[in-house]
Amino acid sequence: MDDEELIEAARDVQSEAYVPYSEYRVGAALETADGEVYVGCNLENANYSNSLHAEEVAVAEALKDGHREFAVVAVSSGNRDAVTPCGMCRQTLAEFCDEDFRVLCDAGEDGIREHRLGDLLPETIGPETLGK
Repeated sequence: MDDEELIEAARDVQSEAYVPYSEYRVGAALETADGEVYVGCNLENANYSNSLHAEEVAVAEALKDGHREFAVVAVSSGNRDAVTPCGMCRQTLAEFCDEDFRVLCDAGEDGIREHRLGDLLPETIGPETLGK
């Protein structure tokens, strides 16, 4: 899937978001190393710390199907504000992706902003940090 199609998939899944508190819809589209795409949207809970983020939901769906290698993720909010994954989602992605992993952010009319995971989360916590 090309970058524009991934952004569109992230936009499309926003309609499934459950966001009664923030009203801030986020969608993510995660492409596996072999080209399959998994989507996720944010799912809020009155106890915000129990909310699920779009990127986490997409990763979980892919993991459930046995995928462990990923090529790129696209993230889009209803505001088209080039939102990036939060720190928690960056760490989740870093569990499976290297520092060159591509993160595409939907900037609406301003296009797509591309980042590398290593730039968004330098010196990540990994197996070597834990002595593994």
